[in-house]
Order: sequence, then C-alpha cells, then structure tokens
Amino acid sequence: MVTMGQLWANTSSALATLMFVYTIFKQWFPHVGDHLEPFFQRLFSRFYPYIQITFHEYSGEHFKRSEAYLGIQSYLSKDSSSRAKKLKANTTKGSKSLVLSMDDKEEITDEFENITVWWQSKKEGNIRQSFSFYPAADEKRYYMLRFHRRDREVIIERYLEHVMKEGKTIELKNRERKLYSNTPGQNHGNQTKWSHVTFEHPATFDTLAMEEKKKEEIKSDLIKFSKSKDYYKKIGKAWKRGYLLFGPPGTGKSTMIAAMANFLEYDVYDLELTTVMDNTQLRRLLIETSTKSIIVIEDIDCSLNLTGQRKKKKEEEDEDGDEKSEIEKKMMKNEGEKKESKVTLSGLLNFIDGLWSACGGERIIVFTTNFVDKLDPALIRKGRMDKHIEMSYCGFEAFKVLAKNYLDVVESELFDEIKRLLEVEEIKMTPADVGENLLPKSEGEEAETCLRRLIEALKEEKEEAKRRVEEEVKQKKEEEEEKKRRKEKKAEKEAKEEEEKKKKKKIEENGEAEH
Repeated sequence: MVTMGQLWANTSSALATLMFVYTIFKQWFPHVGDHLEPFFQRLFSRFYPYIQITFHEYSGEHFKRSEAYLGIQSYLSKDSSSRAKKLKANTTKGSKSLVLSMDDKEEITDEFENITVWWQSKKEGNIRQSFSFYPAADEKRYYMLRFHRRDREVIIERYLEHVMKEGKTIELKNRERKLYSNTPGQNHGNQTKWSHVTFEHPATFDTLAMEEKKKEEIKSDLIKFSKSKDYYKKIGKAWKRGYLLFGPPGTGKSTMIAAMANFLEYDVYDLELTTVMDNTQLRRLLIETSTKSIIVIEDIDCSLNLTGQRKKKKEEEDEDGDEKSEIEKKMMKNEGEKKESKVTLSGLLNFIDGLWSACGGERIIVFTTNFVDKLDPALIRKGRMDKHIEMSYCGFEAFKVLAKNYLDVVESELFDEIKRLLEVEEIKMTPADVGENLLPKSEGEEAETCLRRLIEALKEEKEEAKRRVEEEVKQKKEEEEEKKRRKEKKAEKEAKEEEEKKKKKKIEENGEAEH
C-alpha cells in the first residue's frame, strides 16, 4: 500500500519533471509557452503550498531606491554573517574589520512567532556594454520572501511590519553621516551623480562664534522643523525649509551649515550648480538626495547667471572700448557658451519649491552668498528661503566664544579693551581673522600674549580701514575722471566724423553742380 509520504514524493517528483520540461519548451517555443503559462501556474499552485513576495530595489520609474528594499537589507544584515553561506565583504572607513552581507542568489531563514520564512537575494539581467568608458548595468536586484500559505495573515499583518521597523532601527543605529558632492559630466547608466565621503566636521553651536540669543533662536527653529512632519502635511506643504546665510567672507557661513548638520544629525549635499548641465539633471540630483539632509548651494551669486549682473558687466566692458576683432569676440562667446551651465532660474525655483521638491521629505535647503543684494528677489523670498540669517563681523559676544574655544579663557582684564575696540570703535574683523589671532603660534604661548596680539591686530585693522576708504575715494574720483575723458574723446571723435561727412557731402554736391 502506498503511504502518504510516498505519494507526496512521487507527486513532487512528477511536478519537478513537468516544470523542467515546461521550461525547456518555453525556451524553444516562447509564443506557445506564453499561452500555456497560466495553466502551469494554476497547476503548480495547487500542489505548491508556498507564497512568494518580491521586493524590488527600484520602485516606480527607477528614480529612487525602494525604502522597503533598503529596510529589508538592513534587517537581514544582522543575521547574514552567521547564517548565509555566500557573503559579500566590504570595508568601512576607520575600521580594520570587514562588513559581511548576503551575496546575490543567496538564501537565509528567519523565524517569527514560531513561523519559518525564507529570504533570497536575487538579481536578473545582464551587463550591457555601450560605447563608453562607463558600462551601464542593466541589472535588477530584488529580495524574495517565501512562506507557507497557512501563515499568510501573520506574515502580511505583523511580520512585514516587524521587518520594516527593525530594519529602520538598525539603519539609524549604524548610520554614518555623509558629505555628498555632485560629480560633473554626463550620466552613466543608472550610476548616481553623487559621490560621498564621511562627514566628520567638528563644528557645533557651542563652538560657533555668534551671540547666544541668535544661536538659541536658530536651534529652536531647527528643532521645530524636525518635529513638524504632521504639521506640514496638515497645511499641505512639502516638509522642507530654506535658509539664506549672507555676509562677508570669513564670517562662518560654512561653519554654520556644519553646526546645523551636527545638531540635527543630517547628511549634507554640497551642490555645485556650475557642473549641472541642465534642469533635467538638476531634478535627477534632487530625486537622489535622501531624507534628513541639508542641500547646500554655496556662493549662489557666483554659481549661475541668475541676476543678469554678469551680462550687464560684459556689455559695459564692451562699451568702454575693449577693442577686439569679430573673430576674437565670437571665439570668446562660443567658449563661454560651452562652459556655462544651462540651468535656468525657473529650473532652480522648481528645485526649491516646485512639484519635484516634494519627493522625499525632511530636507533643509541652504543658500550662502557674500552679496545678498545681487540675488533675484524671486529666489530668496519668504516661502523659498524661509529664514534669512546675517553672518556679520565679530562682535564681543562672538569673541568670548572664540576666546573660550581657542584659549579656554572666560575672563581677562584685556576683555574691556577688546570690547571697546569691537563695540565702541566698531572695528570690523571677521570671526575667522579673530580666531587666527587667538590661535597660539607656538607650544606654551600664554593666553595673554594671544589676546594682546588680537588687540594690536584690531588697531591695525582700524588704520587699514581708513586707508581703504581713502583709496576708494581716490579710485572713484579717478574712475569718474577717466569716464569723463572717454566721454569727451568719444564726443570729439563723433564730431570729427560728422565734420568729415559734411566735407564729403559738400565735395559730392560741388561735383554734381559742375556736371
């Protein structure tokens, strides 16, 4: 008598043989195989008690990696090194040990509420070589979850939620914050346009040279933003915020960005607009940024011709008489067009608060500039750049922060003199220059020596400022005189040309009269 086990074994063997024959048949007769496939799938599902769920690496139109895929990847990483037989080994910065993860086409098991499930890492597709130094990979990676159909309810309702929650926790725990920069040139296949290094800037709000009241105001604004996901959803706005940092060079704009990133534990994306080819590439870069990030465009007034100032300056130079041949002018124009990015003001505005800006969430966009007056008002209006922060010259409160940072000094009899120079004399010196003077120049140099050096530097800056004002007045006067001379020369030239025309016309009239 045939036992149930033997019957099941015979059935399984027959099914396996049938599927093998069907696979070969489909390979040689694909059109017929497509018609037979639904039948074989129904037949197979009657005897095969397992359900499969696939989680692809890229969702939608391959614009961004699936959060489900990344969550599963993090979740499985905790058991991969001990359970998987095929592993991928990678090194991490600052670590001598290898990080092991599940390789492609590998399988591991997992248990949840006494239920066993199987995870497989898969990939399909081939490497497609194109005429390029960068071969484009046409591969699709995915995870496949397999479980018994009797456990469907538990897996779908509780297990998958458990996987995503644990994966997110592991991801945050192991998260290494990064500083990204966009790579120039053409897009190569599905390769990202961002490259990164570990973000290790030590700046904090405690070490930032700024008045305490102003720092607390900025910190409160950042905290409120990071906790306002539901509020932004309620008012129908993308979860993002814009900051405009403006002030002279050396006032700490870059340090402020680093302090913000460390305070919120965000990644930083340093976007160099001049290497972005067009608005489409700019949009692609935005899509590839992660949540919990700060997107920075430094020196926005120099990044693109957003104000028309350069064109105006060029026209003025041409009018002033830079005498170049037509060939030279054409060559310069063509060279400028080749180098110039085709990103437009409207493209940048859409990047900040257009429809595509809503992709993802919890992002801060920061612009920095030395000359805020040069920027187009549409670019920095409220709603785009929500908070404008002036990074000014060093005041006494900022000096005290620097004295504590550089010299570990909180009080000194020399502070009164420094306060008088900074507040009464209103001597302008950037925090960067103040810090340079406070920095001990040799081992064992005393704090008092450094403070006296700063006092001398402030006095020298006062005299230098006077000289600069005198030189500016003198230069302005010379420019006005030069402009006047050019105007007179031009008028004289025009008068001479007019006189020549009159003489020529008179000669022509006399010639006609003689005839």
